[in-house]
Amino acid sequence: MTTTPRYRLAAASAGGESLVVLAIGERLVALRDLVDGPVPPLPDVIAGWDVWSPRVAAAAGRAGAAPTVEPDAWLLPVNPDKLVCIGTNYYDHLKEMGTPVGPKLPYAFLKPASTGLVASGTTVQLPARSKMVDWEAELAVVIGRTPAEDDEDILDSVAGYTVLNDLSARDWIKSKPEVGIDWVMQKAYDGFSPVGPFFVPREFVADPQALAIRCWVNGEIKQDSSTAQMIFGVEAILRHLAGIMTLRPGDVIATGTPAGVGFGARPQQFLRHGDTVAVEIEGIGRLETRMSGPLEGVTE
Repeated sequence: MTTTPRYRLAAASAGGESLVVLAIGERLVALRDLVDGPVPPLPDVIAGWDVWSPRVAAAAGRAGAAPTVEPDAWLLPVNPDKLVCIGTNYYDHLKEMGTPVGPKLPYAFLKPASTGLVASGTTVQLPARSKMVDWEAELAVVIGRTPAEDDEDILDSVAGYTVLNDLSARDWIKSKPEVGIDWVMQKAYDGFSPVGPFFVPREFVADPQALAIRCWVNGEIKQDSSTAQMIFGVEAILRHLAGIMTLRPGDVIATGTPAGVGFGARPQQFLRHGDTVAVEIEGIGRLETRMSGPLEGVTE
């Protein structure tokens, strides 16, 4: 009996071409060298995961004979119709933010996907109107098929997992306006959702609630926790959202961040020009982003 080796997928540019890269350990090969016929972009592979999963698994078993590739840059692994984010979802983060009572249901909001998602290695422009841009390491769930709220095995609807940094402008929660938080002002700037570079199929993540999750800023550890700290795990989040909206193949759900954000530090710390942020989740990969100074001439 042949066992499929553990693999990850990424989208990359190499030699002027866009490729779907198959990673087995540290070895990177082009998926096109291992399958018959054309290979679509990785977001399309994931959106058709029921079809592509067995093909990629078979390719992984033959990857030892394929030539390696050296990516010039990472590209987006996902292109979702919806990017749904869960807030205040870690016990340790709840404590550092001074929130005395946790939510009774997953606390969700939407971020723009087409303008917010950027690949690992991208330089993100800091908005001039914000002085309090923060980092948030998050496990992201990628949908493989549309789940129903009452699915007995709802985790089977997950194609896999990736890494996301939910960048946040905290200026508009510091004052706590009476009408509530303006999520657009806090979360919706261009480039505020770095993601990737790797996508890991669900079968290689034995328990999404038992993963180390860490974040570094300029090499200094800021967040060092576990997805076991989640208030609502992946299954509960899926059931909640599936009862509200149709989750389509390729959609992405960011599941919240643990303690260690800049807003919760004493003194508070926020991102500045030239800072580098790295987010790493056990068994999934490392996402890296560089921050650039705000554009000139933009005011409130």
